[in-house]
Amino acid sequence: MSGKRKRKLKLLSDTITDNRRTVAEVKSENLELQSWADLPSELLELILSRLILADNIRASAVCKRWHSVATDVRVVNQSPWLMYFPKFGDCYEFYDPVQRKTYTLELPELNGSRVCYTKDGWLLLYRPRTLRVFFFNPFTRELIKLPRFEMTYQIVAFSCAPTSPGCVLFTVKHVSPTVVAISTCYPGATEWTTVNYQNRLPFVSSIWNKLVFCNGLFYCLSLTGWLGVFDPVECTWSVLAVPPPKCPENFFAKNWWKGKFMTEREGDILVIYTCCSENPIIFKLDQTLMKWEEMTTLDGVTLFASFLSSHSRTDLIGIMRNSVYFSKVRFYGKRCISFSLDDCRYYPRKQCHDWGEQDPFENIWIEPPKDFSACM
Repeated sequence: MSGKRKRKLKLLSDTITDNRRTVAEVKSENLELQSWADLPSELLELILSRLILADNIRASAVCKRWHSVATDVRVVNQSPWLMYFPKFGDCYEFYDPVQRKTYTLELPELNGSRVCYTKDGWLLLYRPRTLRVFFFNPFTRELIKLPRFEMTYQIVAFSCAPTSPGCVLFTVKHVSPTVVAISTCYPGATEWTTVNYQNRLPFVSSIWNKLVFCNGLFYCLSLTGWLGVFDPVECTWSVLAVPPPKCPENFFAKNWWKGKFMTEREGDILVIYTCCSENPIIFKLDQTLMKWEEMTTLDGVTLFASFLSSHSRTDLIGIMRNSVYFSKVRFYGKRCISFSLDDCRYYPRKQCHDWGEQDPFENIWIEPPKDFSACM
């Protein structure tokens, strides 16, 4: 082979080698330039869909692409809706505090009844004329009858949805200063069971009791702030040796008992005290030290307070977190009264509410369905 041809082949070989090296270097540079923002869409969706709400929101701030994917896979819990009970007719309104919209359903099944409690999207109702007690789901129209029972007042609670195993109903009333009568029932029972228990003063049962089921126990907050506890499995009643929450004296003005609420959150008992001229105070029961502790934050939890039953939620939209939403709507149904613990103020401003002006039985918070359009 001639020297000239050898030189050409060498030049060609060097050119191919240089081209391969250039391609490899470009690929290496491209890989170095890639970032988390360049993840394939399918992989990004998989990762972001597994994040809790707080982390999902943080991830959405990375870039426009991540924001788009994060909002697509974001799961936000539903807020309860405020259900209104009309004085006349069968038209019931449901207020959504997130969308600030009101929906209407005709529910003739509820004619002549009074609401007692709500949980898991179910209503517990009572007809005074017939002494009929029943569960009703206003969104599925499912009705579950219970044995007749004469209630002194409609303060009754239940542990879980009546379609779930272990559902128990509970109510308590005073027989004498040292004796309370506790009545229980369950779906499918033929009669209520009533048993008298020794009671320790200063607990006094009344229409202003607040009831909640937590960790397998029914808690009953009395008018004066003492806490009674009923175990439906062991069938025991006791009054905790925990002095009532300490509030400023001006909290005990006219109709102060109407502005007191109780709920539970992950095993903790929470109590809300309100006063028309002051910011509300929230207490948590320290079950180790057996005392009430004032809370300055809800750690992102949202409370929904109404006279007959109150609820707590996490992972709601940002503006609703660390707040208490009350069962009163202002500005022609456009704004629910709330109190922000972050801002230490009511919204709308100067809208603290005198609960003495409101019928405590006119509305109640209820868990809505995922698709309300199917109910209309």
